[in-house]
Amino acid sequence: MLSSSSKYAVNAVLYLAVHSSDSNKIRAKEIAEAIKLPSPFLAKLLQSLSRENIISSSKGPTGGFFITEQALKRPLIDVVNTIDGTQRLDECVLGLKRCSSDQPCPVHFSVQPLKLKFRRELEEDISVFAAKVKSGEAHLFV
Repeated sequence: MLSSSSKYAVNAVLYLAVHSSDSNKIRAKEIAEAIKLPSPFLAKLLQSLSRENIISSSKGPTGGFFITEQALKRPLIDVVNTIDGTQRLDECVLGLKRCSSDQPCPVHFSVQPLKLKFRRELEEDISVFAAKVKSGEAHLFV
């Protein structure tokens, strides 16, 4: 349901939510190494997220990326929307063009409740997901 770019962006944002602060900025290269992505590719994703104020950045010797308390209150779906838009969340899992409740694919009614639950989960604040990682309830495999 999510593109690789969206998955990488979500991982980067959650990494920042767990490890960064106004006083602890993290460089793109460090994030890329931690989540095992090519640095130039991740830098482009981070720039997009920064333009939308999902994350913040500062330049200079002590610069880097971080996430503010205010941004932690944004829903995680904003990350996905910034990178890809949310239309992928509504697409047929079998890739059919005309899949709906009126013209369902063979798995539509099995998958639709899961897709709706996933979308609702993504509408939770970034801080909710970061808290799960901090508590050990969820993991970022870095």
